[in-house]
Amino acid sequence: IETEEEAVRLSREIGYPVMMKASAGGGGKGMRVAWNDEEAREGFRIAKTEAKSSFGDDRMLIEKFIHNPRHVEIQVLADGHGTCLYLNERECSIQRRHQKVLEEAPSPFIDPETRRQMGEQACALAKAVGYRSAGTVEMLIDSNRQFYFLEMNTRLQVEHPITELITGQDIVEHMINIAAGHPLSITQADLTPRGWATEARVYAEDPLRGFLPSIGRLTAYREPPERITIPGGEEVLVRTDAGVVEGGEISVFYDPLIAKLITYGSDRQASIEGMKRALDQYVIRGFNNNVCFLRAMMDHPRYVAGELTTTFIPEEF
Repeated sequence: IETEEEAVRLSREIGYPVMMKASAGGGGKGMRVAWNDEEAREGFRIAKTEAKSSFGDDRMLIEKFIHNPRHVEIQVLADGHGTCLYLNERECSIQRRHQKVLEEAPSPFIDPETRRQMGEQACALAKAVGYRSAGTVEMLIDSNRQFYFLEMNTRLQVEHPITELITGQDIVEHMINIAAGHPLSITQADLTPRGWATEARVYAEDPLRGFLPSIGRLTAYREPPERITIPGGEEVLVRTDAGVVEGGEISVFYDPLIAKLITYGSDRQASIEGMKRALDQYVIRGFNNNVCFLRAMMDHPRYVAGELTTTFIPEEF
């Protein structure tokens, strides 16, 4: 969309509410929801300006805004030899400012038939554009399990470890082999999900001040152990992908992500129990962070029940 008037015309054609979105966007930047003509004009102006300053690219697109959806994405691998496989789904509905906070794989909402339909559609898209590598097809899903294409991320994503854990596949290794021209060495039958993985994004931010980024020096830093025993005796795998060291500085110039904390257990309950104990043992000192917020999420009745939407945090927190 090029102009405010075009934004209004297309919004009416699609039907409000709509989402104005930066074509080159990511991380929730350059996005505005409009519920009427006036908001369409204003949202277009603001999102376009934000897109220019954030990405150096002010091209805009417009799409239907699905009220209270789930955000579920399909990981794909396409090898350039005609094979495209889907590595099941990730549930990414827990977000603030359209940016993910908690992810899990598989989704507590998706049944096998919906998974198959989403996976086949995702692969059809990848084949249609001649895609070759790992990629993620993101979708919004309504309460009736109707899914809508959102965007394709043509790269490795932050949350790829949870898919690796439930499939037993090294996605980065596959990317390297595909780039070298090799065909995929696995089939769709090899990719049945096993167990449950949860990823919490540990941010340098203050949940009590609208999740504003926090800065400072990391005066103490201790990661949880790699294995944690939960009630019942099961041993849960813990993986911490961190980009910080004790004594380092968190500045305003970079994304506030400190680490990805991942747990893997036999089922969803085991993964959540492991995450609780991992968060309890995570030590971060020197600036505000969201560890206590994440820990509280693990006990929230709606989260435990898997009743998730992208509006969960603004509704419940």
